[in-house]
Amino acid sequence: MHIPPYHKQPGWQRFFAGAFFGGLIAYMIFLFMYGTMQADFQEEHLALKAETAELKRQNTALLEDNQNLDEKSKEEIGIDSIDIAILNSEEMKFDRLLGHQLTELVREEVDQIIGAPIGSVAENADLLVSTIENKTYEIDDFSYKLEVRRLTIYKKVHIAVHAKFKK
Repeated sequence: MHIPPYHKQPGWQRFFAGAFFGGLIAYMIFLFMYGTMQADFQEEHLALKAETAELKRQNTALLEDNQNLDEKSKEEIGIDSIDIAILNSEEMKFDRLLGHQLTELVREEVDQIIGAPIGSVAENADLLVSTIENKTYEIDDFSYKLEVRRLTIYKKVHIAVHAKFKK
């Protein structure tokens, strides 16, 4: 078998040269398009990866905040301090020392509620009132009975009392 010698004819030589250079140019265009497309995909992949990492960090932070809020909501708010006011101290002509002593005696009676949850103190407000009202407070040979006029229960308990001499 014999292959015809077309490579020696100038028409065929131009055809083969054109096919070779056309294939080379097509391959270059293919490499350029593939490279730019691959670079775009890689850039998009890195952007999505960064966004995913940021969303994971944000999700973790939000879950931790949610757990902290759940724990805080489960904890009840406690009572921090007690404020006692004698409404008729001017009528009774209490001086500062006598008013302070009477206030301290009342504070000693109800001091155990400091640190207690507000809900339990609010449920037992009647017990707190009766504790203050049922005791006779003695200062300098005088006995005093107190009547609770106002009771506000929150982080700071405000008790407003009306004092009377006990006979």
